[in-house]
Amino acid sequence: MAKTRTTRKTLDSYTIKSTNKIIKPGDCVLMRPAHSSKPSYVAKVEKIESDARGGNVKVLARWYYRPEESIGGRRQFHGSKEVFLSDHRDFQSADTIEGKCTVHSFKSYTKLDAVGNDDYFCRFEYNSVTGAFVPDRVAVYCKCEMPYNPDDLMVQCDGCADWFHPACIEMTPEEAKQMEHFYCGNCSTEEQKLLQNAHATSRHTDTKVGTKRRRRNQI
Repeated sequence: MAKTRTTRKTLDSYTIKSTNKIIKPGDCVLMRPAHSSKPSYVAKVEKIESDARGGNVKVLARWYYRPEESIGGRRQFHGSKEVFLSDHRDFQSADTIEGKCTVHSFKSYTKLDAVGNDDYFCRFEYNSVTGAFVPDRVAVYCKCEMPYNPDDLMVQCDGCADWFHPACIEMTPEEAKQMEHFYCGNCSTEEQKLLQNAHATSRHTDTKVGTKRRRRNQI
């Protein structure tokens, strides 16, 4: 005798049992990992459905991968809260949802005044089979020609407006924070060097950090 196909119905929302927060399709969530020693999984909810009686709720999760979960692994420019939006999808029990989180665009993340535990950012889509990224080229900065890591302090040259890691210009982070003016090696003149040294006082000033596009480099 043929099996009767179970009827599933689509839900507009679901209330997380542990927090009473409501999630809807399009929201990002933290999901319980298979092992307690692992960090929570990050996923985007694309669909919510239940059985005909409203029980056995499942969500269609589109997974975000952390850099260390990708084929290439974590690299120097990857931020601590960076995730990649993958093409990996599957249904998971809604009971495994631990809470809501926010996955910001890269630009929005760099403008946050404070980063919370549930804040992440994404600048790449990731093919979980081939390991390919979209986009496959991003802006690079500094003498080291690395993509921008929002966790790292950078200083901007007053001459060419390029950005530099303090370590790459033989400077400590503390020294970089104290400078009012900075000229890179290509822009420096003796007068500019004197001006730069004159303003290296103990007064703290806001160090410029940004995402200026300089050139494009393949990932």
